[in-house]
Amino acid sequence: MPVKIRLRRCGKKGQPFYHVVIADGRAPRDGRFIEKIGTYNPLTNPATIVLDSERALHWVNCGAQPTDTARMILKREGVYLKKHLDGGVQKGAFTQEQADAKLAAWKEEKSRKLNSVVEEERNAARKDRKDRLAAETKVREAKEAVLNEKRRAAAEAEAAKRAEAEAAAATETEAATEAPAETTAEENPTTEA
Repeated sequence: MPVKIRLRRCGKKGQPFYHVVIADGRAPRDGRFIEKIGTYNPLTNPATIVLDSERALHWVNCGAQPTDTARMILKREGVYLKKHLDGGVQKGAFTQEQADAKLAAWKEEKSRKLNSVVEEERNAARKDRKDRLAAETKVREAKEAVLNEKRRAAAEAEAAKRAEAEAAAATETEAATEAPAETTAEENPTTEA
């Protein structure tokens, strides 16, 4: 079996993290490997890839066969473009400096695209936070309005009770002041007689 460039799974259950390794095709997925050339984290957006491009190019030139995902990683990191440009230099289609300039321009374009994806993700997260905060503010204001209405109703009820109590106290006071006046008038005629 030929040497393969493949992913070796690490990480916890439900949180995969991969090492990009060079391994014998007969070895198990997470078993022996010849060399580790990078890592791949699919949980981030965009996926985080750290790859030693020189070693990957060396193994691709030696005939190592990548798996489908490893091939995608190598293409994204520009290993196959570098191999193609090196072939053009060997054939005399262009110079090494031109090949390096093309590779640098491609990497710059790729990093700009990835940065735009990251920026869009950040903007979407900010907008989502803003929308959630606005929704929470509306809910809070609605709850405060209901609570203020209940407080106002309770204050009005308490004020009405106080007014009733004051009215009752006033009527009792009036009744108390009128009652002694009537009794004194009644007492006077009895004292005169």
